[in-house]
Amino acid sequence: MTAPTLSRRALLIASGAAAMTLPMRWAQAASWKGYRDSIVIDGLGGPGSITAEPGQPLTDAHLKDVRDSGLAAVLVTVGAVGTMTQDEAFKEAVRSMLDMDREIARHPDTFASVRKAADIAAAKKAKRTGLIYGVQDGVAFESDLDLLEDLHQLGLRVVQPTYNRRNLLGDGCMEPANAGLSRTGVEAIERLNSLNILVDLSHCGRQTSADAIKASKQPVAFTHTGCAAVIEHPRHRTDEELRAVADKGGVSGVFFMPYLSGGKQPTAADVIRHLDHMINVAGEDHVSIGTDGTISPAVLDQKYKDTFADTTRRRKEAGIAAPGETEDGYLFANDLNTPRRLETLGQMLADRGHSATRIEKILGRNLLRVFSEVWRG
Repeated sequence: MTAPTLSRRALLIASGAAAMTLPMRWAQAASWKGYRDSIVIDGLGGPGSITAEPGQPLTDAHLKDVRDSGLAAVLVTVGAVGTMTQDEAFKEAVRSMLDMDREIARHPDTFASVRKAADIAAAKKAKRTGLIYGVQDGVAFESDLDLLEDLHQLGLRVVQPTYNRRNLLGDGCMEPANAGLSRTGVEAIERLNSLNILVDLSHCGRQTSADAIKASKQPVAFTHTGCAAVIEHPRHRTDEELRAVADKGGVSGVFFMPYLSGGKQPTAADVIRHLDHMINVAGEDHVSIGTDGTISPAVLDQKYKDTFADTTRRRKEAGIAAPGETEDGYLFANDLNTPRRLETLGQMLADRGHSATRIEKILGRNLLRVFSEVWRG
């Protein structure tokens, strides 16, 4: 029997989409003066609310949050993760991209479509947020790599070969065997390179990641992760892995997750601690941000708590939950709870002595460079 699968909405809930209403002191947080003119990119996130029903349109408040965010682009997950047939996964990915296309068409003053890196700069100039399509599980094409061409034609630009578990391409980070890429997985990396799709290894196992880095002829990324040297966790990356991605010309992005603090509610200080370590290991040209959350803050009300608890249970039933996921372990940095959270983070980095050039790279320029190199335009 097929195990439960998780929609994009459910994935966001259980992977960092939550945020409480800010205390007044954070609502007035200092802002980094370079933010307005910087190209800011969230390496994983998205618009909307985690408590919205499937198919429910974005509200005016959600759209305002996107416009207020100052984000030039955000990588949004299309499709689902979990154990399912290839046909189901492919259909879900296609449907999800078409749904996002409709949102862009409905709100051209807020969103822009991203197919090449130049689209991000254009979105910034037009004061819109570009939506980059990515999948977090390769099951949609795992036994038919020709399907990648169809997905690319529809706008897919970032691909994670595996999620937390094993598929036909390789092992995810929760597989104890750590078997690495399969032959088909190596072929998939080659096909992704030929289509100029960025290879994202955020949820891949250690050996799968090493194999993919070796096989890829283009830069690769860990778009949303943490540092294993700071806090050991299967979703975090070792110094060796961070250096390998940097040597390949890629980037590693820090997420806003409780894994950063050993399962406790993360704070900006936790994010910065991992950023500092990542910069020291990989260099300032190879570090970015992938919040793994929604742009809009959320109120931690009963509806949210019930939704979060239900999704956490379903992730465990599907066998795709990571260690430390609990029904009340809300996944957000509680002092970066604003649509302009990266502006607040930028000022915090500046206060620690990081240069404006370095901050601009971390908040988006490094990702833009990698997108330009991989997408070839």
